[in-house]
Amino acid sequence: MPTPPSMSRRSFLQGMALAGAMGAMTFRPLRAVASPGEAVAGRAQQAPLFPQAPLMQQPFALLPTGSIKASGWLLRQLHIQADGLGGHLDEFWPIVGPDSGWSGGKGESWEDGPYFLDGLVPLAWQLGSPTLKAKAMRFIDWTLEHPWENGMFGPRSNDDWWPRMVMLKVLIQYHELTGDPRVMPLMTRYFHHQLQALPTRPLRDWGRMRWQDELVSVLWLYQRTGDAKLLDLAHLLKQQGYDWQSMFAHFPFTQKTDADALRKQAGGSDAFMQDLGLQVHGVNIAQSLKASPVWSVASGSAADREAIHHQLQMLDMYHGVPNGMFSADEHLAGRSPSQGTELCTVVETMFSLEVALALTGDAALGDRLERIAFNALPAALTDDMWAHQYNQQANQVECSQHRQPWTTDGPESNLFGLEPNFRCCTANFHQGWPKFANSLWMATADHGLAAMSYAPCTVATVVRGTPVVVEQVSDYPFRQTVSLTLKPEHAVAFPLRLRMPAWSRDTRITVNGKPVKTTPGFTTVERTWAPGDTIEVVFDAEVKVERGYNGALSFSRGALVYALPIEENWVVWRKRGPTNDWQVYPGSRWNIGFKPDVPIAVSEHPVGERPFAGATAAVKLAVQGQYVPAWTSSEGSADPVPAKAEPSVDEGSPSVTLVPYAGAKLRITAFPSLG
Repeated sequence: MPTPPSMSRRSFLQGMALAGAMGAMTFRPLRAVASPGEAVAGRAQQAPLFPQAPLMQQPFALLPTGSIKASGWLLRQLHIQADGLGGHLDEFWPIVGPDSGWSGGKGESWEDGPYFLDGLVPLAWQLGSPTLKAKAMRFIDWTLEHPWENGMFGPRSNDDWWPRMVMLKVLIQYHELTGDPRVMPLMTRYFHHQLQALPTRPLRDWGRMRWQDELVSVLWLYQRTGDAKLLDLAHLLKQQGYDWQSMFAHFPFTQKTDADALRKQAGGSDAFMQDLGLQVHGVNIAQSLKASPVWSVASGSAADREAIHHQLQMLDMYHGVPNGMFSADEHLAGRSPSQGTELCTVVETMFSLEVALALTGDAALGDRLERIAFNALPAALTDDMWAHQYNQQANQVECSQHRQPWTTDGPESNLFGLEPNFRCCTANFHQGWPKFANSLWMATADHGLAAMSYAPCTVATVVRGTPVVVEQVSDYPFRQTVSLTLKPEHAVAFPLRLRMPAWSRDTRITVNGKPVKTTPGFTTVERTWAPGDTIEVVFDAEVKVERGYNGALSFSRGALVYALPIEENWVVWRKRGPTNDWQVYPGSRWNIGFKPDVPIAVSEHPVGERPFAGATAAVKLAVQGQYVPAWTSSEGSADPVPAKAEPSVDEGSPSVTLVPYAGAKLRITAFPSLG
């Protein structure tokens, strides 16, 4: 993923072992007064904190990690992750194994350890798994017990600010789950050190581009300690960080990235990576989506808060693809559905949207979050989560070793495997599902609760001083009904908000069987809630035909995008411990187009043990199309969708079945428009 200035990835990681060596320094451990990692009773039922002056108020706040427990199909999905790479990676992948620099070893000491923990910690506590918690504690205990005497923390083989930005997110989640008293003192010492060090050792490359990820942690600690120095640090991070808002205000990257042209424009490869290359890097852009909303908390500017909408508009206009993402393989790549999107970009976009949804209160961000979570995220993983792709394509007709059509990535980019192309996604993809589960519900600024995304779960929190449990039962997004049962400790009045997806034109809500009037964005039901009160929400999901690149047609129904599954022939390329690297070759025709007004029949089927598996698709669309013989592939990728498609006159109108996007690992999602 990241390539530091004038170095390849691998040479950089080797060089980090020598950079900033400070192994001779002594340190004084911060001692815990409770057993490390042992959850404090009742921590799940915590009231969330909202910003106080001088910070800007926000409409919603994420509940403390651990307040929401997945159930139903979402819980099964988390178990699949734990039974796959997510729960076993450290057992055979040396990067996060016993010799990791983030657990005191001499191995990898940069971003991979923190990336791995950023998903492992919420996953372990979501599942209540002693085994997974023990795996996480190996890293956390070492980190908390081995601070540097100057306030730094982490491996002494490097002093890069960037990987510590990730580890701070880990420590926040861990503290919310356990209340471990070692966390906030370590964070305070580190931030005080950084405030003194940044003027002479400023943010650079990845840290400069990703300063907003640390700002989330700085503001989190400020809300709990009121330490005024943290606001000084927040302003210094903004001053040294890259100005994403200005870049998007005059967005220059309206075409597929031409790396050679950008290098020439920048005057050489070093300058390209130091500035231009980092601006168009997909993961940087994914993380930047939260920059303006998070900064608005400190700046108090409504314009900062709203800037994310213009960012998304620019990405959609010039690089948007049907699964809700933008292309970036590894840099911005235009709108062709044959271009790829990196898995790290997917999960970082999700996290940015989860944060921005709380800060802006804009329901449209919830629509986009669900579209990505239910399509782009599971599509990049095998159904058993033992292999993943670096790049996924909306039109993906072959997964094999080709250099095209990637902007700057290598020939392994869309293989399924342990660490195709580069290993960052191997460590980082784990945050996707657990963090999504932890963002399903939020607190409201007027002391209520809000359903922000829909999936089966139970939320336990405190509302207006009263412990409240809400049970949500649903097979959404595969079905369109959501049932809620409220269980406050005693009757209590508060507003409950329900996000209304924009695609649902006729949403129906009943409370204890009585209808409630709906409103766009969020529907608010304010009443005194008694134990056993029930809410039923029924969404109106019609099949939508959407236009894209070269007028291509794509199909969605509710939060799910649909694709034509291509017969898959999986071939082992090489063994990788308990998993494999796979190439996948097509066994059926895929070059088909549709008329925009084609009739579509919807059928529903049971939601399987593997919810997104194409072999047991929970929803199918039946539609008639026509073959387009001139639309072919080259270098293992479908050619760009033809703007003017000539259908075959001899092959009739075959009836085909479309399945949810993630279930088809070889697929066509954007089809030529006929007629």
